[in-house]
Amino acid sequence: MAKLRVYELAKELNLANKELLTKIEKMGIEVKNHMSSLEDEEVSKIRDEFNPKKREEKKVEVKKEKKKEIKKVEEKKQPKKMSKDLSKKVVKKYKKKVEKVVEEEENEDDIRMVKVPEVTNISELGCIIGRSATEIIKYLMLEKGVMATINQELDFETSQEIAEHFDVLVEKQEEEDVLKEVFTCEDCEDDMVKRAPVVVVMGHVDHGKTSLLDAIRSTNVIEGEAGGITQHIGASVVEHNGEKITFLDTPGHEAFTAMRLRGAKATDIAILVVAADDGVMPQTIEAISHARAAGVPIIVAVNKIDKVGANPDRVKQELTEHGLIAEDWGGETICMNVSALKGQGINELLDTLLLVAEMEELTANPNKKATGSVIEAKLEKGRGIVTSLLVNEGTLRVGEPVIAGTAFGKVRAMMDANGNKIKEAGPSTPVEILGLNEAPTAGEIFYSSDDERQVRKYAEQMVCKLKQDLVKQNKGKVSLDDLFTQIKEGNMKNLNIIVKADVHGSVEAIKHSLEKLSNEEVLVKVLHGAVGPVSESDVTLASASGAIIIGFNVRPTVMAEDLAKREEVDLRFYRIIYNAIEEVEAAMKGMLDPEFEEKVTGTAEVRKLFKVSGVGTIAGSYITSGEIKRNSSARLVREGIIIHEGPLASLKREKDDAKEVKKGFECGIMFENYNDLKEGDIIEGFIMEEIKR
Repeated sequence: MAKLRVYELAKELNLANKELLTKIEKMGIEVKNHMSSLEDEEVSKIRDEFNPKKREEKKVEVKKEKKKEIKKVEEKKQPKKMSKDLSKKVVKKYKKKVEKVVEEEENEDDIRMVKVPEVTNISELGCIIGRSATEIIKYLMLEKGVMATINQELDFETSQEIAEHFDVLVEKQEEEDVLKEVFTCEDCEDDMVKRAPVVVVMGHVDHGKTSLLDAIRSTNVIEGEAGGITQHIGASVVEHNGEKITFLDTPGHEAFTAMRLRGAKATDIAILVVAADDGVMPQTIEAISHARAAGVPIIVAVNKIDKVGANPDRVKQELTEHGLIAEDWGGETICMNVSALKGQGINELLDTLLLVAEMEELTANPNKKATGSVIEAKLEKGRGIVTSLLVNEGTLRVGEPVIAGTAFGKVRAMMDANGNKIKEAGPSTPVEILGLNEAPTAGEIFYSSDDERQVRKYAEQMVCKLKQDLVKQNKGKVSLDDLFTQIKEGNMKNLNIIVKADVHGSVEAIKHSLEKLSNEEVLVKVLHGAVGPVSESDVTLASASGAIIIGFNVRPTVMAEDLAKREEVDLRFYRIIYNAIEEVEAAMKGMLDPEFEEKVTGTAEVRKLFKVSGVGTIAGSYITSGEIKRNSSARLVREGIIIHEGPLASLKREKDDAKEVKKGFECGIMFENYNDLKEGDIIEGFIMEEIKR
């Protein structure tokens, strides 16, 4: 007789999978997920638990036992000299004692649990756990040798240890999500409908994640990527057997581990791609950990089975070491052999995805305001802030106000995964929208609303809260050049950094890589990371917290640059991520080599374009600061983003060639082998000067 699986029993008992799993765990029966098999004895035990008649029988038995205990006490002989009145008092006392014991036995599963914030003080902790501050201070002094005051701050681990000493269990108190409370409402069961599963493809670099997605979508996305590495998260929708499946792309390169973690949390099912000729690799193990942390089912796709040296059985053997046992080996993990190159096993993989999605019973309410996750946000020339969203619940419509953290705005335009303009998007639909005032953080939760004023109000509150959190740092100026000296003198404990980049993928890559540089002498901490040019608020924050600003593919605004000079804030700009990482690491080790420093000589604004056949595009420009020199290099900046960098082909003042043109004069500027200029662009001239370290 075939063993019954959890999801089958859930259907029989008319319960949700999660509800049944929670009850099974409380009963002490070990199961991993809804696909786990149950023994006959376990099935009988669970059925009895949910049988109303059995419950009543248990209650009757408990009452009978209680009466027996009380009767025994009443029948117990008292000493001869004891008066009748005293005897009655004793019996009454014993009755209460027995009833209390029985009551405690009935409630033995109700463990006292309190919630404690991540940071609290002794006075607050005492109120939470029901003890006086004096008792806690006494415990710290006698047991731990710590002299503490009533207002002494405690981290969560210390609070947990103190509470456990006083026989109280604690759990971390989650911060209240103000936006969730304001912008969400309860669902009605009648409104819930089936939704498409959201799937993430994870695994080691070069194991064929992008090729597999390419085979599934019948498109080629590899050609548009740098070095074959997926650098920006995207999403797509495919249709199979009349049902839709949403795929999120996650990067496979080591520098983007943090983004891969974010992708796993936003999905319903994870496909783990492992190359049949390569086996389990370090990033494969990371991907398994991320998928488990997100609590999603894992389907293993053993790719490249058509290659020479492919050994799927070896892959399955290695996966067992990490708790993934294939179904054909007696486990519960679905393993499928595929070839992304030849399209082998793709249809079977999609069939399996739909089957697992059916078991998960994925539903959502489309008849309410939309909520979901920010997949990616970037600054595009000519379009402004472009935000990729995944709608989880409700329906998002063009014209609705949207808030995501500190970002807000109206949805001016909305495109689907294929770039087609659409008016609305329901659950499990990825879209691109225009209209937000700033780029929200990837992974942020977004909410739509009818009230634009309310959206603006709460966005401003979120900005204030963010500033308060960020400015709780040590004040003091620091630069990379004197960093090593300060570390050696013991003046430096934290190296605070603010990161600005052109897209959020780069922000997270730099943040993750820099924080890994922390050592015993200095902790590298990224206080803030966002998309867009370096602004005045960035410089203000850096000044208040003693931080260095690192820009990747962006430039500062004119006001920000002036403020940075006045506040002595160190600004560093890079075009390659690893150059930034190497320079910070070298500064920490005191190994900065002599190098050339960039010196901006002047800036010019493009006011009119002249296209000359056989020559190119000449930018009629006005020098706004400094001077532009003929022999200098220059960069073209559009809306704070660097578009081009290279030498100048010519510099003319009226009709004559000029060596330099100073502030307040007009001139004609032409780049060497580059003609894509627009009115309003900024041309920034610079030279490289050698500096000594």
